Amino acid sequence: MPNRDSSQLVSVGRVGKPHGLDGSFFVERASSDPARFEPGAVLQVDGTPATVVSSKHAGGRPVLRLDRRVERGAELTIPRAELPPLPEGSYYAFELVGLAVAEEGGRLLGSVLEVVPGVANDVLELDSGLALPMVEACILLVDLERARIVVATGFSEPD
Repeated sequence: MPNRDSSQLVSVGRVGKPHGLDGSFFVERASSDPARFEPGAVLQVDGTPATVVSSKHAGGRPVLRLDRRVERGAELTIPRAELPPLPEGSYYAFELVGLAVAEEGGRLLGSVLEVVPGVANDVLELDSGLALPMVEACILLVDLERARIVVATGFSEPD
């Protein structure tokens, strides 16, 4: 079962390459919610709070400066409880990690390792090496309560 603990930290980005000389940096894999990076917002970096001092966009990506220096590659997180509720039948990508994936006939294909953003659609990367497109024709059911995803046949190699 996925971790439903409201104190769980959720990634909203990663510290990327520096931007300028004042400690600012590009945010990689940034949350699509611009409020996450507004001045005054508090992010967790390596388990320690850091406040956004300045925020702008360069090249279509957020550029932040925090109230302290942070290491490139550090994960920027917030408590899960700060995420807005989603409409019924919707889910956050991180909630899919760890779910079992099976074909509609019951054949187990593996577990979700990562949800990779794509140009046309996101892709589920499984621990079995399989990559499945997050499209309606492939994904038939996402059941967070039962920790499983059911996919249509024809998207994986036959046994």
